[in-house]
Order: sequence, then C-alpha cells, then structure tokens
Amino acid sequence: MPVAAVACELATLPELGRAVVACRACPRLVAHRERVAHEKRRQYLDCAYWGKPLPGFGDPQARVLLVGLAPAAHGGNRTGRLFTGDRSGDWLFAALHAAGFANQPESTDRRDGLRLTDAYITAAVRCAPPDNKPSRVELERCRAYLARELQLLPRVQVVVALGRIAMDGYLAARAAAGQSVPRPRPSFGHGATHQLGELTLVTSYHPSQQNTLTGRLTRAMLAEVFVTVRRLLQRARDQTGRGP
Repeated sequence: MPVAAVACELATLPELGRAVVACRACPRLVAHRERVAHEKRRQYLDCAYWGKPLPGFGDPQARVLLVGLAPAAHGGNRTGRLFTGDRSGDWLFAALHAAGFANQPESTDRRDGLRLTDAYITAAVRCAPPDNKPSRVELERCRAYLARELQLLPRVQVVVALGRIAMDGYLAARAAAGQSVPRPRPSFGHGATHQLGELTLVTSYHPSQQNTLTGRLTRAMLAEVFVTVRRLLQRARDQTGRGP
C-alpha cells in the first residue's frame, strides 16, 4: 500500500511512529541504512545499530515543531532517535535545554532520559540517506508521514525548519495536509520568520558540521533562534490566551 494511504489512516502519533519504523518504501534508503548498521563505524563496533526509519518524538502537546532533514548514518541510524548521538544533536539539544524545551543539554542514546517539553522533533526523510542527500522521489514518498504528523499535532504555533530542504519539506507536507501555503513561498534565511496564518515559520541553518565547523552557524546564532521562538510563543499567548 502506498505510504500516503497508510499514513492517512493512522489516528495517533504512536500508531504513526510504528508505521514509520516498519516502512521499506524506498529501496535505496533501505539498502543504505541496513548496510551502515551492519558495517558500522570503528568507534561504534560494539553498538547495536538501530538501522530502521525514525519516527518523530517529543511532547504530543507541543507548541513548537522542529523539522530536520534526515537521520545521520552513525547518529540517529545508530541510536534510534533523531539528532541523538551526533554532533548536530550536541548543538541542538544544548540550545533547546538553554531555552527550556529539553530537560538535559545532550543526548547520546534513546534511553538516556531526555524529555522535551512543548517541543516535538521530526524530519523530512526518516531514513539515513547516502551522503545526506535524499532524492526528490524519496522526499516525496516520505512526505505523507510529516503531513500526518502536522494533523496530529494540533497545538503547534511555531515551526523551526533546520535547513532549506527541511523548510521546503515542511511547506510541501503542509500542502499535502490540506493547509494553506503562501505564494510566493517563504525564502530561506537564518533567523527569518514567516507568518503562515496563525502559525509562524522560523528558518535556521542546520547544525551540521558543515555549518558549525566553518562558522556559518555559531552557538549564539542557534540560541538566538530559540529566543525568537520564545518571543513568538509569548506573543501568541498574549493574543489568544493559548499556552501553559
């Protein structure tokens, strides 16, 4: 059955998560994630790799949704949770913790006690792609999972897109979920904000080593994104009364 047909019938986030983990819709991604899990990286030879697609995770009542690109081959594909066990996650969880969205500043394993409050993390693609580059077809095929998540997370007020592909993936999933997408589409820029009806889209450089090691993204720049998110949540609370 096509991914879209499966996803639209799922009534809860746990059901959706189980369907994601069982997915084998993209042969190239299946082969890559399983080969990586078998061959492993030398420093992780004693680890039992997850080697499957990754569901989103976090607070089901979240007002903040973070959208990344895809799991890292030796990060999420190893640990079984997005952004867990890799350098990108080191930056992201430190920023989330500083802003009060995470109970700890780092995450190395899916059983390490990390809890998100008022935030939910997902991705445009759920399997680790070769060279971190999913194909257009793979992005389209996986889109139904993100679209269904948008429908099952009704309290979201702010979306943080980590990278241009994540932004494009979110907007495409938004359209697939029957939600409006402005024309022209929002342009990508670090720290930019775009009003989409009652929801605000915030775009940020992805905390990949390609960006962090070159100085394109600094910890201060990433922290400022979540200062903006907090300000937007407060503004929404003041205007609508929604929020804790």
